[in-house]
This record gives sequence, structure tokens and C-alpha cells, in this order.
Amino acid sequence: MRTRAKTGSYSVGRARREAILDVASEKFREVGYYRTAMTRIASDVGLSEGGLLHHFPSKKHLLLAVAQRRFESTSRGWEELEAGVGDSDPFAAMIASTERFVSEPGLIQLFVLVMSEAAEPASPAHALFSDRYDRAVSSLASLLQRRAEAGDIRADIDAVAIAQECIAVSDGLQLQWVISDGRIDIVERIRDFMDRLQKQLTPGTR
Repeated sequence: MRTRAKTGSYSVGRARREAILDVASEKFREVGYYRTAMTRIASDVGLSEGGLLHHFPSKKHLLLAVAQRRFESTSRGWEELEAGVGDSDPFAAMIASTERFVSEPGLIQLFVLVMSEAAEPASPAHALFSDRYDRAVSSLASLLQRRAEAGDIRADIDAVAIAQECIAVSDGLQLQWVISDGRIDIVERIRDFMDRLQKQLTPGTR
């Protein structure tokens, strides 16, 4: 009986935590991190602020949890492409990924906020970003290498270095998007970059 009670309590706690993340993700996406009050999130979930803080001791803890969710979702998308699910064109996938980011502008702000936290090695965000970079670079490099082996792009490429550059361009543009208050068309910038990169990697070019 005790085991059942503990299991049931865990399940309820887990479900409540997911509900909090659902609401927080929606609010961060709609109005941004800074404009979202913890009291509003608690109210929408049906908790007191103290109940919310039981699951997430601070707004920063909630920020990291929402960011982790986003990273996991993005990583799953790349890993599905790597596994051969759907269109495995890495250039088109980069553009599609950027279009998803732009459709959720509040989450771009969240990404940049967590990026700044990741600069501190002792921060939980550091490990979160490190894992995110490793998975993103690995998946994209695998897709590029596959295209090289198929003869679609040059065989002499450094797939890892190119993947790192693509991620750096994407992240940098998201930072500029936030700083410019959304005035930069990052989808168009990524599309231009992917077009130039694909031409540079065409077999027979240098």
C-alpha cells in the first residue's frame, strides 16, 4: 500500500510539473519571459505561488526546464532526420527549423536568456547547452556526411566543422533577432546562408 501511495503521489507530481511547463511555455511564447509573472503561471495551473515554487524554486529554474523541453524537442527532430524519418536534406532542415523558431518568438528570447546563463561553467544551463550542442552538431554532421557519401555534396568535407558553423550562424542570428526587436528576417538570412553553403559544397567546386 505504501508503494502504491508513493507511486500515485509521484504520478500526480509529475503530471502537475508537466502542466506547469505547458503553461509556462505558452506564456513565455506569447508574451516573453520577463513579462510572465510566476503568480500568473500558478493561477493558470490552479496552484498557489507556494505550490508552484514547490516544483520550481525560482523563475530561473522554470526557465531552464522550459528550455530543456525545447532542446529535447529540437534534438528529437534532428535525430529523426538522422534516422531517415522524413526529408533528410540538411539544408532544407535548417531552414524549416528556423521557421519553427520564428513562429514562437517568445521562445527565441528564452533561448538567448539561457545562452547567457550557459557562459558560467557552474550553471546548470552550461551542461544543458553542452548537451544540446553535442547532439545538434552530431545529427547535422551525420546528415551532411550521408549527402557526401551519396555524391550530392563534395566528399572531402569536414562535416563536423560545417555543422558547427551552421549552428553558430543560427544561434548568432537568434541573438541578433532579440537585440533588434525582431527586425532581422532570420529565416531569409538562414535561407541565403544555406544556399551559399550548398553551392560551395557542390561536387567539383572549391
